[in-house]
Amino acid sequence: MKSRLPSLVLLIVLGFVVAACISGSGTGSVSSGPATASPEASVAESTPGTSDAPSSLPPSSEPTALSSSEPSATASPAASGKTMLVRAYFVLGGGPGVTGLIPVLRTVPQTTAVANAAMTALLAGPTKAESANHAITTAIPDGTTVNGVSIKNGIATVDLSTAFGSEGGAASMRYRLAQVVYTLTQFSNVRSVLFEVDGQAVTAFGSEGIALDGPSKRADWTTELPAMFVDRPAYNAAIGNPGPVSGNADVFEATFRVAVLDGSGKVLVDQQATATCGSGCRGAFQLTVTYTISKAQWGTLRVYDPSAKDGSPQSVRDYRVWLTPRP
Repeated sequence: MKSRLPSLVLLIVLGFVVAACISGSGTGSVSSGPATASPEASVAESTPGTSDAPSSLPPSSEPTALSSSEPSATASPAASGKTMLVRAYFVLGGGPGVTGLIPVLRTVPQTTAVANAAMTALLAGPTKAESANHAITTAIPDGTTVNGVSIKNGIATVDLSTAFGSEGGAASMRYRLAQVVYTLTQFSNVRSVLFEVDGQAVTAFGSEGIALDGPSKRADWTTELPAMFVDRPAYNAAIGNPGPVSGNADVFEATFRVAVLDGSGKVLVDQQATATCGSGCRGAFQLTVTYTISKAQWGTLRVYDPSAKDGSPQSVRDYRVWLTPRP
């Protein structure tokens, strides 16, 4: 019996170690396996051909998870033929109250380095179709590359090349910083972002000296959002039927309209949305749209502010989305 005791103790200790490794999932840790293809566990978002699961998560100005696996700064080989979804935040053009950040869905090779994959998709810029007539643009200069992303204690430190800080005035610089912050904070274990350029910490950007007083959060860049900001579904995503729509807004009396149009431009549903705050403050909103359509097709999710005079759409902001018949 005495000769077997050390072996028994060793097995018990190993068992505790394995259990701790399985249960421990601190922020910034390397995932134990590839990230799933679903962009988030609680609010499923999908490409055409798949369905959107209804949201059970209340909208917030803070990000929610896009992947059930936390993003890692450690690169790993992409699984052959497998892909996953990430978001890249660009700029949708338009008039006052319309211009601002827009999330665009991207399909990328599956990897555990999800944060790097999202940044790579962002730096690639909008597609030709998206940027036609300057509808969707990016404020990030051509030639910008990402040297790396590290994540610790909820803070993502992104190291970008020198090109990132070149060109443009204060407005352009604010937009590019906001694009990076929103792209990286789409993940549940990233709450804020620190910027580096070629390995050196940066506390101010641009000739006007845009100050970065510590890690940047989404709430620091609300001036780069449109009056009515839809964060889900993303541009180019399947909306589902019924489909959850959520984001935040700063509009008169906190109310505006959300409509769904089919491929021919016919209005399928048009309903009121109400934010938790309005008229000078930004509040969250969430609603579900249900529509009738005979076959799957590309359509439009439209948010707008109705005219006080005749109810006609003003400050219109359109998202290209995939529509499907009800199950």
